[in-house]
Amino acid sequence: MAMTLHVVIPPHPLIGHWLSILRIDTTPPPIYATALEQLGKWLTYETLRDWIPNSKTKIQTERGIVEGVLIKADIPILVIPNLPGGLQMWQGAREILPNAKLCLGGVPKIIEEHTGIIIYFDQIDSGENVVQIINKLKGLNIDSKRIRLITSLACNEGLKKIGESFPDLRIYASCVDPTLTEEGDIIPGIGNPTLRLNTIIT
Repeated sequence: MAMTLHVVIPPHPLIGHWLSILRIDTTPPPIYATALEQLGKWLTYETLRDWIPNSKTKIQTERGIVEGVLIKADIPILVIPNLPGGLQMWQGAREILPNAKLCLGGVPKIIEEHTGIIIYFDQIDSGENVVQIINKLKGLNIDSKRIRLITSLACNEGLKKIGESFPDLRIYASCVDPTLTEEGDIIPGIGNPTLRLNTIIT
């Protein structure tokens, strides 16, 4: 793929397991939802490894002083999930980031300075929806370094489209599938999350 887009596929067996649960066409909706939640949790864990602000500090224990690491809780984080699957992924990730603010309905008009932004997509197919969201964030002068995109699955075509517009964006996914059908579905994919979650969007 001729681009510098940074796509991270963590080699964790739990991530592979829950992706397989999504792929199985007979997985019932409650288990499908659980799989999205678990992928949201583990991919968020991997995302934060080199991104979340932290500092080393001296800690007083009962038996002396030791150097520890503490998260900087004063740095705001905004979560923007794509509905419905992205929101399902966030349900699994929220225990890792309990203080993050959730934004439903798209990109807010005002975002606090220095805010880190995590976007959740159940899957990246053509990449058009992702490009629209990132363009809105760019319009608010949000640098790509402040953005992380988490998705259960991505397709080469969608990643190529995103990389052409935002080559410095970092994406975390469980797998990259090769292509799309003429209707725009990922092959082999995870099916249609809206249908498989039995979700009604009005």
